[in-house]
Amino acid sequence: MTKLICAAIAITCAFGAFAANTATAACGKVTISDMNWPSATLMANVDRLILRYGYDCAAELVPGDTMPTGTSMIEKGQPDIAPELWSNSFADALKKGVAEKRLRIAGKSLSDGGVEGFWVPKYMVDRDPSLATIDGIKRNAKLFKHPEDPEKSAIYGCPSGWNCQISSGHLFKALKLADAGFKLVDPGSAAGLDGSIAKAYERGKSWFGYYWSPTPILGKYEMVRVDFGVGVDEEHWEACISQPECANPKPSMYPTARVITLTTEKFAGRAPAAYSYLTKRAFTNATMNTLLAWIGENQADGETAAVHFLKDYETTWTRWVPADIAGKVRIAIAGL
Repeated sequence: MTKLICAAIAITCAFGAFAANTATAACGKVTISDMNWPSATLMANVDRLILRYGYDCAAELVPGDTMPTGTSMIEKGQPDIAPELWSNSFADALKKGVAEKRLRIAGKSLSDGGVEGFWVPKYMVDRDPSLATIDGIKRNAKLFKHPEDPEKSAIYGCPSGWNCQISSGHLFKALKLADAGFKLVDPGSAAGLDGSIAKAYERGKSWFGYYWSPTPILGKYEMVRVDFGVGVDEEHWEACISQPECANPKPSMYPTARVITLTTEKFAGRAPAAYSYLTKRAFTNATMNTLLAWIGENQADGETAAVHFLKDYETTWTRWVPADIAGKVRIAIAGL
């Protein structure tokens, strides 16, 4: 009897090992692009941990950025996954890659999309709700003192060399902000722009300018996006406002940027369960802003931030996976 029990146990263990190895083989090696900004690094590490511990994938990170990663996925079939790809920057190649069945769009990385605009601190709007509108901003232009020209009002633009410098400059003209006494301030860099917001916010001072979400700054400092009083004119945006040459720009709100999770077609075909997870994995901007603020305050790397998310935001990520997968991930991260 004892020998029969031992044999049964051995068979059961062998079957379990075989099943685990089969699952790993089915998923296989998975390469995930770790792009060079905090939200993308967080997503890449969350995907790595969930795919490794939940789906038994041999998941690993590889360095990446929007254009080179997307191009490599089309031409070489690697990496397998780009967790956060801002599709506006890769629109034509993306469309072609999908049409040729080399790429597959799993879903949205950011459920709200990427948000750009002109912003003011919330405490200013709390005091005067009209400051949430461009007309209110122009009527109260003298609140926004220029740091170098006391006769002018300041609007902080996009840093030099960034694509958003083109659109923010055209909108400055379209909204006739110069006529209201405003002058564009070039912050010089992302750090300079962040510093101008932090300085104003911590002193309770006025601030008005370009920014985007999700970011650590908007997770730490509550800001309100200014309403231009018009909708989004996507045709004019594409034809004029986003172009270096735009002789007659017209007001338009910034279009919401489509931020997606992209995979190769081969990965989606060979690992359908893992791919299914990616179709459900999406962060709201509010959640991402809070996470990015936590990363900044704790100087956390991507893996530390991912473990923090999986431990503290369980009600969020467990909606993305089946219960048995969630259980495996939960047990694994408890020891990290």
